[in-house]
Amino acid sequence: MTATASPTSPAPTRTPLSATAIRELTMPAMLIAIWILFAVLSPAFLSPRNLSMLMIELSVTATLAVGVLLVLLPGHTDLSVGAGAGLLGGIASVLIFKHSWPAPAALALSLSVGVALYCGMGWFIVKNRIQAFIITLGGMLAFKGAFWLVIQSTTIPVVRGGEQNLYSALTTFYLPPTVGLALAAGVIAALAVLAIRSRKRRQSVGAHVPSFEEAYLKTFVAGQAILLVVLVCNQYQGVPLAFLILCAVAAVVHVLTQHTPFGRYLYAIGGNEEAAVVSGVPTKKVVIVAFTLLGSIVAITGFMATAYAGASTTTVGDLMELDAIAACVIGGTSLKGGRGTVLGALFGALIMASLLNGMTLLAVSPELKFIVRGVVLAFAVWMDVKLGRR
Repeated sequence: MTATASPTSPAPTRTPLSATAIRELTMPAMLIAIWILFAVLSPAFLSPRNLSMLMIELSVTATLAVGVLLVLLPGHTDLSVGAGAGLLGGIASVLIFKHSWPAPAALALSLSVGVALYCGMGWFIVKNRIQAFIITLGGMLAFKGAFWLVIQSTTIPVVRGGEQNLYSALTTFYLPPTVGLALAAGVIAALAVLAIRSRKRRQSVGAHVPSFEEAYLKTFVAGQAILLVVLVCNQYQGVPLAFLILCAVAAVVHVLTQHTPFGRYLYAIGGNEEAAVVSGVPTKKVVIVAFTLLGSIVAITGFMATAYAGASTTTVGDLMELDAIAACVIGGTSLKGGRGTVLGALFGALIMASLLNGMTLLAVSPELKFIVRGVVLAFAVWMDVKLGRR
């Protein structure tokens, strides 16, 4: 006798995809579609030289995006980072070109100025309980005006007498191919060791441990990606110094946000600030530190953006804040706070940098570039709102 299903038995239902899963599928699909489109329209897009230039452009956008992530996590925002990058890059350029300062000293002083400015802005926001949007909007205008005053609305080179220095080397220096390969091997080995230690630590405390196959696959894919990047770069001039700076900044912020109490506080404040206060989280101090760290990253971004332009001009830093925020939101960071990762910000920055690089190759007019960037930003915010309801 054959068993039949009861007519009253509920039909099997499919579990809907989570917001995280949808975003993880959407981002790679967007990137692949963008790369295929530009590769078809301009074969030079996938050339080693252009991919190397894309890495430098990515380094500038992604470094700033990683910094902006620090203030988005606790539920704040910063509209001044583009103007701040221009100002801090301009200060270093003026010190080198007009006052004959050594490049390391000029960069160090400008970095200190950036830390002080953003620490003060963070203190003012939390002390007076004013929306960061308003204060940083005022900061954007003030920094832009100060920037133009510093460079006197002229073009200030990053070198003096045609001599290369540390400043210009930020986007013009490349690692020799053998050094790049050795560095890649070291990073891959470090990832493997960290994966093994993580498994042992989770086993020791009785936490859930992913299967060995899953852990091995993640490490293998990451290693292959690192090796591929180095091999592509070596076909041109090697791994750009700017990309190494991005990796260093991203690694530091990743450790801070994922493996320290400070990082847990950022997520707690963004998730529910009142609950964080009740739990004993020093919310004011944490937000001030987040803005202070952002100031140092804005300075580094300003140095790279100015060096890549070859000079400090009135247009350095224009709209960089929008690209950084869009990169974070595309990568899964919530504008309300409490959600976001460094890896997501990097992925979103890669999408933004690919769009700008491809449109430049196709000689797209500036007007259309603005439209595309605006549409991408609006789409990113819409996606954040829609997926946040799931």
